[in-house]
Amino acid sequence: MGVSPPRLGVASMRVVENWRAVIRYAWSVRLMIIAGLLSGIEVALPLLDGLLPIEPGIFAALSGVTVAFAFIARLVAQNNIGEKK
Repeated sequence: MGVSPPRLGVASMRVVENWRAVIRYAWSVRLMIIAGLLSGIEVALPLLDGLLPIEPGIFAALSGVTVAFAFIARLVAQNNIGEKK
């Protein structure tokens, strides 16, 4: 058995041990779910065709802001994930 060559610039991806707790408690995940819902509303809004007094692009803008916050939340250490209070 030989030594495998180094993988340059490729990060290995592994699921974290407490992935269920991360999905349940991490703010980045919560914010991405909200962004997905806002994107879905933006897609469905033309079907309502003027029934709601909402300007076009509002939900898309809100979704973009939410994704930006999710990105920031992903970078912030969230040490309490999965701990029972």
